[in-house]
Amino acid sequence: MNPFAFQDRQLFAENVRLADIAETAGTPCYVYSRAYIEERFRAFDSALTGREHFVCYAVKANSNIAVLNLLARLGAGFDIVSGGELERVLAAGGDPKKIVFSGVGKTRAEMRRALAVGIYCFNVESEAELEILNAVAAELGKRAPVALRVNPDVDPSTHPYIATGLKESKFGIDIARAGAVYGHAKSLAHIQIIGIACHIGSQLTDMVPFVQALDRVIELAGALLDQGVALQHLDLGGGLGIRYNDEQPPTPEEYVRAILAHLKKKGARYESLRLIFEPGRAIVGNAGLLLTRVLFLKLGAERNFAVVDAAMNDLMRPALYDAWHDITPVSVNAPRTLRVYDVVGPVCESGDFLGRQRELGIEADDLLAIVSAGAYGAAMSSNYNTRPRAPEVIVDGNKFYIVRRRETVAELVAPEALLPK
Repeated sequence: MNPFAFQDRQLFAENVRLADIAETAGTPCYVYSRAYIEERFRAFDSALTGREHFVCYAVKANSNIAVLNLLARLGAGFDIVSGGELERVLAAGGDPKKIVFSGVGKTRAEMRRALAVGIYCFNVESEAELEILNAVAAELGKRAPVALRVNPDVDPSTHPYIATGLKESKFGIDIARAGAVYGHAKSLAHIQIIGIACHIGSQLTDMVPFVQALDRVIELAGALLDQGVALQHLDLGGGLGIRYNDEQPPTPEEYVRAILAHLKKKGARYESLRLIFEPGRAIVGNAGLLLTRVLFLKLGAERNFAVVDAAMNDLMRPALYDAWHDITPVSVNAPRTLRVYDVVGPVCESGDFLGRQRELGIEADDLLAIVSAGAYGAAMSSNYNTRPRAPEVIVDGNKFYIVRRRETVAELVAPEALLPK
Protein backbone atom coordinates (compact mmCIF):
# COMPACT_ATOMS: atom_id res chain seq x y z
CA MET A 1 0.00 0.00 0.00
CA ASN A 2 0.97 3.65 -0.40
CA PRO A 3 -0.18 5.45 2.75
CA PHE A 4 0.36 8.89 1.19
CA ALA A 5 -1.61 9.72 -1.93
CA PHE A 6 -3.32 12.68 -3.59
CA GLN A 7 -7.08 13.07 -3.48
CA ASP A 8 -8.59 16.07 -5.26
CA ARG A 9 -5.12 17.64 -5.56
CA GLN A 10 -4.50 17.40 -1.80
CA LEU A 11 -1.96 15.01 -0.26
CA PHE A 12 -3.50 12.66 2.30
CA ALA A 13 -2.08 10.36 4.95
CA GLU A 14 -4.46 7.41 4.78
CA ASN A 15 -7.80 9.31 4.91
CA VAL A 16 -6.59 12.52 6.58
CA ARG A 17 -5.49 15.68 4.76
CA LEU A 18 -1.94 16.59 5.67
CA ALA A 19 -3.01 20.23 5.66
CA ASP A 20 -5.39 19.44 8.53
CA ILE A 21 -2.58 17.81 10.51
CA ALA A 22 -0.39 20.87 9.95
CA GLU A 23 -3.20 23.10 11.19
CA THR A 24 -3.46 21.13 14.44
CA ALA A 25 0.12 20.04 15.16
CA GLY A 26 2.02 22.85 13.45
CA THR A 27 5.15 22.42 11.39
CA PRO A 28 7.59 20.86 11.17
CA CYS A 29 6.03 17.59 12.27
CA TYR A 30 6.40 13.89 11.56
CA VAL A 31 3.41 11.94 10.29
CA TYR A 32 3.21 8.12 10.33
CA SER A 33 0.69 5.65 8.93
CA ARG A 34 -0.51 3.00 11.36
CA ALA A 35 -1.82 0.78 8.56
CA TYR A 36 1.50 0.78 6.71
CA ILE A 37 3.55 -0.05 9.82
CA GLU A 38 1.26 -2.96 10.64
CA GLU A 39 1.22 -4.20 7.05
CA ARG A 40 5.01 -4.24 6.81
CA PHE A 41 5.42 -6.09 10.11
CA ARG A 42 2.87 -8.70 9.05
CA ALA A 43 4.71 -9.16 5.75
CA PHE A 44 7.81 -10.34 7.61
CA ASP A 45 5.87 -12.34 10.17
CA SER A 46 3.61 -14.11 7.66
CA ALA A 47 6.53 -15.05 5.41
CA LEU A 48 7.95 -17.00 8.37
CA THR A 49 4.75 -18.95 9.09
CA GLY A 50 5.56 -22.54 9.99
CA ARG A 51 9.07 -21.71 11.15
CA GLU A 52 9.99 -20.91 14.77
CA HIS A 53 10.94 -17.23 14.64
CA PHE A 54 11.05 -13.77 16.17
CA VAL A 55 10.67 -10.60 14.14
CA CYS A 56 12.57 -8.21 16.40
CA TYR A 57 11.93 -4.64 15.32
CA ALA A 58 15.09 -2.49 15.41
CA VAL A 59 14.06 0.18 17.90
CA LYS A 60 16.75 2.65 16.82
CA ALA A 61 14.93 3.23 13.50
CA ASN A 62 11.95 4.88 15.16
CA SER A 63 11.62 4.63 18.93
CA ASN A 64 8.33 6.45 19.50
CA ILE A 65 6.48 4.56 22.23
CA ALA A 66 3.22 4.55 20.27
CA VAL A 67 4.99 2.93 17.32
CA LEU A 68 6.56 0.36 19.63
CA ASN A 69 3.17 -0.33 21.20
CA LEU A 70 1.57 -0.96 17.80
CA LEU A 71 4.25 -3.55 17.08
CA ALA A 72 4.06 -5.09 20.55
CA ARG A 73 0.32 -5.63 20.04
CA LEU A 74 1.17 -7.62 16.89
CA GLY A 75 3.55 -9.87 18.84
CA ALA A 76 6.81 -8.26 17.70
CA GLY A 77 10.08 -8.78 19.43
CA PHE A 78 12.56 -5.91 19.71
CA ASP A 79 16.23 -5.35 18.91
CA ILE A 80 17.64 -2.75 21.30
CA VAL A 81 21.04 -1.06 21.55
CA SER A 82 20.80 0.83 24.87
CA GLY A 83 19.26 0.79 28.31
CA GLY A 84 17.06 3.68 27.28
CA GLU A 85 15.63 1.67 24.41
CA LEU A 86 14.99 -1.19 26.83
CA GLU A 87 12.91 1.10 29.03
CA ARG A 88 10.99 2.39 25.99
CA VAL A 89 10.11 -1.15 24.93
CA LEU A 90 8.96 -2.08 28.43
CA ALA A 91 6.88 1.12 28.68
CA ALA A 92 5.29 0.24 25.34
CA GLY A 93 4.25 -3.22 26.55
CA GLY A 94 6.96 -5.21 24.79
CA ASP A 95 7.69 -8.74 25.99
CA PRO A 96 11.22 -8.88 27.51
CA LYS A 97 11.41 -12.54 26.49
CA LYS A 98 11.46 -11.34 22.88
CA ILE A 99 14.18 -8.69 23.32
CA VAL A 100 17.69 -9.04 21.89
CA PHE A 101 20.28 -6.56 23.15
CA SER A 102 22.84 -5.55 20.52
CA GLY A 103 25.50 -2.81 20.56
CA VAL A 104 29.24 -2.59 21.10
CA GLY A 105 29.25 -0.62 24.37
CA LYS A 106 26.81 -2.05 26.89
CA THR A 107 27.43 -0.76 30.42
CA ARG A 108 27.32 -2.87 33.55
CA ALA A 109 24.17 -1.04 34.64
CA GLU A 110 22.50 -1.84 31.32
CA MET A 111 23.51 -5.49 31.63
CA ARG A 112 22.11 -5.70 35.16
CA ARG A 113 18.79 -4.20 34.15
CA ALA A 114 18.46 -6.46 31.11
CA LEU A 115 19.23 -9.53 33.20
CA ALA A 116 16.77 -8.41 35.89
CA VAL A 117 13.86 -8.12 33.45
CA GLY A 118 14.77 -11.39 31.70
CA ILE A 119 15.56 -10.46 28.12
CA TYR A 120 15.84 -13.25 25.56
CA CYS A 121 19.46 -12.73 24.48
CA PHE A 122 22.53 -10.51 24.56
CA ASN A 123 24.26 -10.17 21.19
CA VAL A 124 27.84 -10.00 22.48
CA GLU A 125 30.20 -8.01 20.26
CA SER A 126 33.63 -8.49 21.86
CA GLU A 127 35.60 -10.78 24.12
CA ALA A 128 35.88 -7.99 26.69
CA GLU A 129 32.10 -7.64 26.79
CA LEU A 130 31.75 -11.39 27.30
CA GLU A 131 33.97 -11.27 30.37
CA ILE A 132 32.12 -8.32 31.90
CA LEU A 133 28.72 -9.87 31.22
CA ASN A 134 29.84 -13.09 32.91
CA ALA A 135 30.94 -11.10 35.98
CA VAL A 136 27.70 -9.10 36.14
CA ALA A 137 25.60 -12.25 35.80
CA ALA A 138 27.63 -13.85 38.59
CA GLU A 139 26.85 -10.90 40.89
CA LEU A 140 23.14 -11.50 40.28
CA GLY A 141 23.35 -15.28 40.52
CA LYS A 142 22.15 -15.67 36.93
CA ARG A 143 23.33 -17.09 33.62
CA ALA A 144 23.28 -14.62 30.77
CA PRO A 145 21.86 -15.96 27.49
CA VAL A 146 24.18 -14.94 24.65
CA ALA A 147 24.81 -15.10 20.95
CA LEU A 148 28.11 -13.86 19.59
CA ARG A 149 27.64 -11.25 16.89
CA VAL A 150 30.09 -12.41 14.26
CA ASN A 151 31.58 -10.18 11.59
CA PRO A 152 31.59 -12.17 8.32
CA ASP A 153 33.64 -9.63 6.32
CA VAL A 154 30.94 -9.23 3.67
CA ASP A 155 30.69 -6.01 1.67
CA PRO A 156 27.04 -4.87 1.88
CA SER A 157 27.50 -2.27 -0.90
CA THR A 158 25.87 0.51 1.08
CA HIS A 159 26.93 3.86 2.54
CA PRO A 160 30.17 3.39 4.52
CA TYR A 161 28.59 4.88 7.66
CA ILE A 162 25.99 2.10 7.75
CA ALA A 163 28.16 -0.81 6.59
CA THR A 164 28.82 -3.02 9.63
CA GLY A 165 30.02 -6.37 8.25
CA LEU A 166 33.55 -5.54 7.06
CA LYS A 167 36.75 -6.41 8.93
CA GLU A 168 37.51 -2.77 9.69
CA SER A 169 34.09 -2.25 11.34
CA LYS A 170 33.79 -1.71 15.09
CA PHE A 171 30.93 -4.20 15.16
CA GLY A 172 31.07 -7.88 15.93
CA ILE A 173 33.75 -10.53 16.38
CA ASP A 174 35.90 -11.63 13.45
CA ILE A 175 34.29 -14.83 12.22
CA ALA A 176 37.75 -16.39 11.92
CA ARG A 177 38.10 -16.07 15.72
CA ALA A 178 34.52 -16.91 16.56
CA GLY A 179 35.12 -20.64 17.14
CA ALA A 180 37.74 -19.91 19.77
CA VAL A 181 35.60 -17.26 21.46
CA TYR A 182 32.64 -19.66 21.57
CA GLY A 183 34.95 -22.23 23.16
CA HIS A 184 35.89 -19.74 25.85
CA ALA A 185 32.26 -18.69 26.37
CA LYS A 186 31.36 -22.32 26.93
CA SER A 187 33.78 -22.41 29.87
CA LEU A 188 32.25 -19.40 31.63
CA ALA A 189 29.95 -20.41 34.48
CA HIS A 190 27.46 -17.57 34.06
CA ILE A 191 27.17 -17.56 30.27
CA GLN A 192 24.63 -19.67 28.37
CA ILE A 193 25.28 -19.89 24.63
CA ILE A 194 21.99 -19.92 22.72
CA GLY A 195 22.76 -18.59 19.25
CA ILE A 196 24.79 -16.86 16.56
CA ALA A 197 24.09 -13.29 15.45
CA CYS A 198 25.11 -11.40 12.34
CA HIS A 199 24.22 -7.98 10.89
CA ILE A 200 26.17 -6.61 7.91
CA GLY A 201 24.65 -3.18 7.37
CA SER A 202 21.63 -1.07 6.55
CA GLN A 203 19.74 -0.01 3.41
CA LEU A 204 20.73 -3.14 1.47
CA THR A 205 18.84 -3.57 -1.80
CA ASP A 206 20.45 -6.75 -3.15
CA MET A 207 20.11 -10.29 -1.80
CA VAL A 208 23.70 -11.28 -2.64
CA PRO A 209 25.36 -9.87 0.53
CA PHE A 210 22.65 -11.41 2.73
CA VAL A 211 23.23 -14.85 1.19
CA GLN A 212 27.03 -14.52 1.45
CA ALA A 213 26.73 -13.69 5.14
CA LEU A 214 24.28 -16.56 5.69
CA ASP A 215 26.73 -19.02 4.12
CA ARG A 216 29.45 -18.00 6.57
CA VAL A 217 27.10 -18.10 9.56
CA ILE A 218 25.87 -21.58 8.57
CA GLU A 219 29.45 -22.82 8.27
CA LEU A 220 30.14 -21.60 11.80
CA ALA A 221 26.84 -23.05 13.10
CA GLY A 222 27.68 -26.45 11.66
CA ALA A 223 31.08 -26.45 13.36
CA LEU A 224 29.54 -25.48 16.71
CA LEU A 225 26.83 -28.12 16.46
CA ASP A 226 29.50 -30.71 15.70
CA GLN A 227 31.24 -29.64 18.92
CA GLY A 228 28.08 -30.14 20.93
CA VAL A 229 27.17 -26.47 21.38
CA ALA A 230 23.40 -26.32 21.97
CA LEU A 231 22.43 -23.57 19.54
CA GLN A 232 18.81 -22.46 19.71
CA HIS A 233 18.72 -19.73 17.08
CA LEU A 234 20.31 -17.90 14.18
CA ASP A 235 19.93 -14.12 14.34
CA LEU A 236 20.35 -12.90 10.77
CA GLY A 237 20.00 -9.22 11.63
CA GLY A 238 18.20 -6.62 9.56
CA GLY A 239 19.28 -4.16 6.92
CA LEU A 240 16.68 -4.65 4.20
CA GLY A 241 16.44 -1.36 2.32
CA ILE A 242 13.52 0.70 1.09
CA ARG A 243 12.86 2.85 -1.94
CA TYR A 244 13.92 6.48 -1.48
CA ASN A 245 14.50 7.37 -5.12
CA ASP A 246 14.99 4.66 -7.74
CA GLU A 247 16.10 1.70 -5.61
CA GLN A 248 14.41 -1.66 -6.22
CA PRO A 249 14.84 -3.62 -2.96
CA PRO A 250 13.27 -7.05 -2.44
CA THR A 251 9.95 -7.05 -0.62
CA PRO A 252 9.95 -8.50 2.90
CA GLU A 253 8.33 -11.66 1.51
CA GLU A 254 10.95 -12.02 -1.25
CA TYR A 255 13.75 -11.41 1.22
CA VAL A 256 12.53 -13.95 3.80
CA ARG A 257 11.69 -16.61 1.22
CA ALA A 258 15.12 -16.30 -0.39
CA ILE A 259 16.77 -16.78 3.01
CA LEU A 260 14.55 -19.78 3.83
CA ALA A 261 15.18 -21.39 0.45
CA HIS A 262 18.94 -20.99 0.78
CA LEU A 263 18.87 -22.29 4.35
CA LYS A 264 16.89 -25.36 3.28
CA LYS A 265 19.70 -26.32 0.89
CA LYS A 266 22.08 -26.48 3.83
CA GLY A 267 20.39 -29.47 5.40
CA ALA A 268 17.77 -30.60 7.89
CA ARG A 269 19.98 -30.03 10.94
CA TYR A 270 19.28 -26.30 10.73
CA GLU A 271 15.51 -26.65 10.44
CA SER A 272 14.95 -26.70 14.20
CA LEU A 273 16.83 -23.44 14.84
CA ARG A 274 14.69 -20.40 15.57
CA LEU A 275 15.28 -17.61 13.05
CA ILE A 276 15.49 -14.02 14.22
CA PHE A 277 15.22 -11.04 11.88
CA GLU A 278 15.75 -7.42 12.97
CA PRO A 279 14.02 -5.14 10.43
CA GLY A 280 13.71 -1.46 11.27
CA ARG A 281 13.80 0.83 8.25
CA ALA A 282 11.96 -1.79 6.17
CA ILE A 283 8.96 -1.49 8.52
CA VAL A 284 8.80 2.24 9.27
CA GLY A 285 10.87 4.02 6.60
CA ASN A 286 8.13 4.58 4.04
CA ALA A 287 5.48 4.77 6.76
CA GLY A 288 6.42 8.35 7.63
CA LEU A 289 7.06 11.80 6.24
CA LEU A 290 8.21 15.15 7.57
CA LEU A 291 5.72 17.94 7.05
CA THR A 292 7.26 21.42 6.67
CA ARG A 293 6.22 24.92 5.59
CA VAL A 294 8.02 27.25 3.17
CA LEU A 295 9.16 30.38 5.01
CA PHE A 296 10.79 32.27 2.14
CA LEU A 297 11.89 31.84 -1.45
CA LYS A 298 15.37 33.25 -1.99
CA LEU A 299 16.14 33.62 -5.68
CA GLY A 300 19.71 34.12 -6.87
CA ALA A 301 21.88 34.24 -9.98
CA GLU A 302 23.56 30.92 -9.15
CA ARG A 303 21.04 29.10 -6.97
CA ASN A 304 17.50 29.40 -5.73
CA PHE A 305 16.70 28.50 -2.15
CA ALA A 306 13.42 27.44 -0.60
CA VAL A 307 13.88 28.17 3.11
CA VAL A 308 11.58 25.92 5.15
CA ASP A 309 10.86 25.58 8.86
CA ALA A 310 12.31 22.04 9.09
CA ALA A 311 16.06 21.68 9.35
CA MET A 312 18.97 19.30 9.74
CA ASN A 313 18.21 18.98 13.44
CA ASP A 314 14.80 17.55 12.47
CA LEU A 315 16.03 15.29 9.65
CA MET A 316 19.76 14.56 9.80
CA ARG A 317 20.01 12.02 6.97
CA PRO A 318 20.62 14.44 4.06
CA ALA A 319 23.42 16.25 5.91
CA LEU A 320 24.92 13.08 7.41
CA TYR A 321 24.68 10.68 4.46
CA ASP A 322 23.90 13.02 1.55
CA ALA A 323 20.69 10.99 1.51
CA TRP A 324 17.88 11.56 -0.98
CA HIS A 325 14.31 12.16 0.19
CA ASP A 326 11.64 13.04 -2.34
CA ILE A 327 10.03 16.42 -1.65
CA THR A 328 6.53 17.22 -2.85
CA PRO A 329 4.02 20.04 -2.34
CA VAL A 330 1.07 19.03 -0.19
CA SER A 331 -1.37 20.95 -2.41
CA VAL A 332 -1.32 21.27 -6.19
CA ASN A 333 -4.47 23.36 -6.50
CA ALA A 334 -2.92 26.57 -7.77
CA PRO A 335 -0.50 26.79 -10.72
CA ARG A 336 3.01 27.77 -9.70
CA THR A 337 6.12 28.79 -11.62
CA LEU A 338 8.51 25.84 -11.73
CA ARG A 339 12.04 26.56 -10.55
CA VAL A 340 14.97 24.49 -9.34
CA TYR A 341 15.57 24.99 -5.60
CA ASP A 342 17.83 23.83 -2.84
CA VAL A 343 15.41 23.13 0.01
CA VAL A 344 17.18 24.35 3.14
CA GLY A 345 16.40 24.97 6.80
CA PRO A 346 17.03 27.84 9.23
CA VAL A 347 19.97 26.19 11.06
CA CYS A 348 23.22 28.13 10.87
CA GLU A 349 25.19 25.49 8.93
CA SER A 350 25.93 25.16 5.22
CA GLY A 351 25.10 21.47 5.63
CA ASP A 352 21.54 22.34 6.60
CA PHE A 353 19.76 21.11 3.51
CA LEU A 354 16.88 18.69 3.02
CA GLY A 355 17.12 18.39 -0.74
CA ARG A 356 19.30 19.88 -3.47
CA GLN A 357 18.36 20.91 -6.98
CA ARG A 358 14.68 20.00 -6.82
CA GLU A 359 12.25 21.30 -9.43
CA LEU A 360 9.25 22.65 -7.54
CA GLY A 361 6.35 24.98 -8.19
CA ILE A 362 6.00 26.61 -4.79
CA GLU A 363 5.43 29.90 -2.98
CA ALA A 364 5.99 31.13 0.56
CA ASP A 365 3.64 29.50 3.12
CA ASP A 366 3.14 26.35 1.00
CA LEU A 367 3.33 23.01 2.78
CA LEU A 368 5.87 20.44 1.64
CA ALA A 369 6.15 16.74 2.45
CA ILE A 370 9.61 15.22 2.79
CA VAL A 371 8.78 11.58 2.27
CA SER A 372 10.31 8.26 3.33
CA ALA A 373 11.27 9.86 6.65
CA GLY A 374 9.78 7.32 9.07
CA ALA A 375 13.17 5.75 9.87
CA TYR A 376 16.11 7.63 11.38
CA GLY A 377 14.20 10.90 11.24
CA ALA A 378 12.69 11.77 14.60
CA ALA A 379 14.95 9.17 16.26
CA MET A 380 18.11 11.08 15.21
CA SER A 381 16.73 14.58 15.71
CA SER A 382 18.36 17.05 18.08
CA ASN A 383 17.91 20.45 19.70
CA TYR A 384 20.74 22.11 17.79
CA ASN A 385 20.29 25.91 17.68
CA THR A 386 17.90 25.43 20.65
CA ARG A 387 15.18 24.20 18.33
CA PRO A 388 12.41 22.15 19.98
CA ARG A 389 12.03 18.77 18.35
CA ALA A 390 9.10 18.25 16.02
CA PRO A 391 5.93 16.52 17.21
CA GLU A 392 5.03 13.07 15.92
CA VAL A 393 1.58 12.13 14.65
CA ILE A 394 0.08 8.73 13.84
CA VAL A 395 -2.77 8.55 11.35
CA ASP A 396 -5.30 5.76 11.83
CA GLY A 397 -7.81 5.72 8.98
CA ASN A 398 -9.69 9.02 9.11
CA LYS A 399 -8.30 10.03 12.52
CA PHE A 400 -4.93 11.21 13.73
CA TYR A 401 -3.25 11.38 17.11
CA ILE A 402 -0.32 13.45 18.37
CA VAL A 403 1.85 10.77 19.99
CA ARG A 404 4.71 13.11 20.86
CA ARG A 405 4.04 16.80 21.40
CA ARG A 406 6.43 19.56 20.43
CA GLU A 407 8.94 20.49 23.11
CA THR A 408 9.07 24.01 24.50
CA VAL A 409 12.19 26.13 24.84
CA ALA A 410 11.51 26.29 28.60
CA GLU A 411 11.80 22.49 28.74
CA LEU A 412 15.08 22.60 26.85
CA VAL A 413 16.75 24.99 29.28
CA ALA A 414 15.17 23.57 32.46
CA PRO A 415 17.98 21.05 33.20
CA GLU A 416 20.64 23.78 33.01
CA ALA A 417 21.89 26.01 35.82
CA LEU A 418 23.82 29.22 36.30
CA LEU A 419 27.07 29.28 38.23
CA PRO A 420 26.75 30.70 41.74
CA LYS A 421 27.75 34.35 42.22
